[in-house]
Amino acid sequence: MNVGLIWAQTLDGVIGVDNSIPWRLPEDMAHFKAITVGHPVVMGRRTWDSLPARFRPLPGRRNIVVTRNPQWSAEGAERAGSIAEALDLAGEPSEQPAPAAAWVIGGGEIYRAALEYATTLSVTEVDSDTTGDTYAPTLDPAWKVTDDTGWQSSTSGLRYRIRGYSR
Repeated sequence: MNVGLIWAQTLDGVIGVDNSIPWRLPEDMAHFKAITVGHPVVMGRRTWDSLPARFRPLPGRRNIVVTRNPQWSAEGAERAGSIAEALDLAGEPSEQPAPAAAWVIGGGEIYRAALEYATTLSVTEVDSDTTGDTYAPTLDPAWKVTDDTGWQSSTSGLRYRIRGYSR
């Protein structure tokens, strides 16, 4: 199964602060939705908790939440105890059509654990000096840029670019 990781980060690698995304970038949210709809999404429990209640579960996607708590449950989500278990679940047939890819959507700990399984990355770089407490994983030289939108201006006033990677 193809496994993708998708995130937005500052040029310094910040992806979050206080369990939230520290910028508003509507174009990235539209990109995220376009890429992940119709595919299983794998996230950590804190990422699940950070989603506004009206968006939980993320619609049009099989929501798989990785947590160490065996008693954890939430309507519209499936629990997995590890990244490997989550990816096994993502590969199983469900009520939705089985797509060829699953997308890991955060957070930092989950990205680092899933990177070894990944075949593709979609990274939105945000030109912002935001400080944070959660960082994107460091990519080794095997990851090569395959797509680059070039710098664009968001309706929020921030500059951003979306880069695809593969190895």
